Amino acid sequence: MATHGLVSKLRSLVGSDSEPVSLTARGLEQLRVQLRECAAGLGGEVSARTRAARLAESYLGLNDEGRYRFLKLIALEFGPDPAKVEAAHAAYQAAVGSSEQWKAEAALRAAMRSRRIRILTQFNAIPQGVKFLVDLRADLLRYLERDRELAVLDRELESRLTAWFDVGFLELQRITWNSPAALLEKLIEYEAVHEIRSWTDLKNRLDSDRRLYAFFHPRMPAEPLIFVEVALTDHLADNVQALLDEHAPVFDHRKADTAIFYSISNTQVGLRGVSFGNFLLKRVIEDLKRDFPKLANFATLSPLPGLAAWVRKNPQVLVEAGLEPSLETLSSSAWADDKKMARALRDPLSRLAARYLASAKQGGGDSGQPFDPVSRFHLGNGARVERINYLGDTSAKGFRQSFGLMVNYLYSPDDIETNLEAFAGKGTIAMSATVRRLARPR
Repeated sequence: MATHGLVSKLRSLVGSDSEPVSLTARGLEQLRVQLRECAAGLGGEVSARTRAARLAESYLGLNDEGRYRFLKLIALEFGPDPAKVEAAHAAYQAAVGSSEQWKAEAALRAAMRSRRIRILTQFNAIPQGVKFLVDLRADLLRYLERDRELAVLDRELESRLTAWFDVGFLELQRITWNSPAALLEKLIEYEAVHEIRSWTDLKNRLDSDRRLYAFFHPRMPAEPLIFVEVALTDHLADNVQALLDEHAPVFDHRKADTAIFYSISNTQVGLRGVSFGNFLLKRVIEDLKRDFPKLANFATLSPLPGLAAWVRKNPQVLVEAGLEPSLETLSSSAWADDKKMARALRDPLSRLAARYLASAKQGGGDSGQPFDPVSRFHLGNGARVERINYLGDTSAKGFRQSFGLMVNYLYSPDDIETNLEAFAGKGTIAMSATVRRLARPR
């Protein structure tokens, strides 16, 4: 993720401009001293910001291994002071039931406050500090894969980012072809579902029968956090290639009765676990209903990104669905070019997808969240599994991840809250009667 603008801004404060370097033993000790000063909050506000900016610039100047050691230092050496926690806890226990109880409770809470939090909060105050912390967490998530001791720092940073990126602070903006070119370039870079192949492709996605909305944070005004692409139609779309056809005639949006959400992309790896996608869809539906009062249907045209992975873990499901071709055969497009085979595989592949959506769980058991991440997202927002779309995505990626299948999730305003409560409370998956029949064992 690019940090060039932040590097320039920070280096202008400290007068440094060098290539990434390794972290020596002497450099590590210097960082330890600087971090202690930062955690102690020495000096006034200007001094604190300058110190935090110097640390941030040091971090950005390090190579990957140096950054890892920097974060490991914060994680292991800047937690609460055990002696102070013990003393404050003893004082609290002694004060329970007395007039000093609430004062002792406040002292215990202060003693338990991690010095890591103080460091992170000071980073937040510097120019472009929010973006710095988001990118720092992206690094941290990579390092977590090899060192779980960093988890304590990740939990605290995720907690801070969750507070700083509360949906109440976010701004919904509609992006158009007239938006700044730099922002449009970022859409091309960040699109995670259906690759934007060219400027012509992007322009098509921003035409009069399309809408694109994004959430922004006021401290990151040039960086979309998440965006959704919408097509205005008069039917429940079943094929993404047709939907994205640059040569198709522009639909008269005044006749639209259906809004199709066909791509939702999170853009900041460092905000993993910070959820605001559900608020985005709700806000977008409100905006669309205001601009297009005739809209009656709100649905997605969604991939099933975990289908092939689930089949790979459970190969017996191919036989149970009545499928003879191998996983490798189904994962390429060659079979779809054979009309006879394509007709023969329609029903068994549709049954396979329906069963996957109805019963595949994380961990492989019968309980828990759905295996498919897109399904988890939409069901968790109150949608219903409406229809399986055979050969809905005939791209190489579409065959590779889901044998060319796609699914419509329907957002019915009258049923969203009921669906959401049933899913959250009992794990009940809302499905149309057609999909439920397909999901039944043969």
